Amino acid sequence: MKIYIEGDKIIGIFQRRINRFIAEVLVNDRIKIVHVANTGRMKELLIAGAKVVVRKVNKAHRKTEYDLLMVYKDDILISIDSKLPNYLLQEAFNNQAIPYFKKYNKIRREVTFGKSKFDFYVGNERNSGLIEAKCVTLVKENNLASFPDAPTERGRKHVLELIEAKKQGFRAAVFFIIQRIDATKFTPNREMDEAFADAVVLAKKSGVEFYAYNCNVTTDYIEINEEIKVSI
Repeated sequence: MKIYIEGDKIIGIFQRRINRFIAEVLVNDRIKIVHVANTGRMKELLIAGAKVVVRKVNKAHRKTEYDLLMVYKDDILISIDSKLPNYLLQEAFNNQAIPYFKKYNKIRREVTFGKSKFDFYVGNERNSGLIEAKCVTLVKENNLASFPDAPTERGRKHVLELIEAKKQGFRAAVFFIIQRIDATKFTPNREMDEAFADAVVLAKKSGVEFYAYNCNVTTDYIEINEEIKVSI
């Protein structure tokens, strides 16, 4: 199931990041202010001189006329749009493409449980579950994908809430969607956020499920490729 990337896409050269949401990119020999579709740090990707893919946006209310969608790391194209994992998983659930969740016929987006809003609720006549999706762009040495690339109190909170959901009888899971093809295994990024990694370990022991998938990425579409091993 491919998610197509619509719009007028242009190759640019990354210059610098101004803040979490804004960066400068050289587009057609002019410096343009672009919207960054991911608030993660991505310091290993968004470096001066990196080749990137931007999309022209023709909306009057916008302060920026381009979105920064993808970046090349050597020959690997990486999607940085943090909204895409939700679309990818919804398509996969709707088409019963995730073997662990084939038996669920009710799929809802953005469901509140406790003090958190989770990306998905899944259910059938026998049971129900809560699912959180995480966008991953970081791949370290030896094709090891890792999350997060910046401390995430929100991410830790979600994992701990899933433990409570599990106690209350829900099925609970986190999907790490690695938006690049070169990852062959995944682990929480303890070096960046020890508290998040500890929460994942505790959740795993409590029965929360963790899955990771890499993706095929082109300038025209992104699709889930295959499941990779999760080491916790």
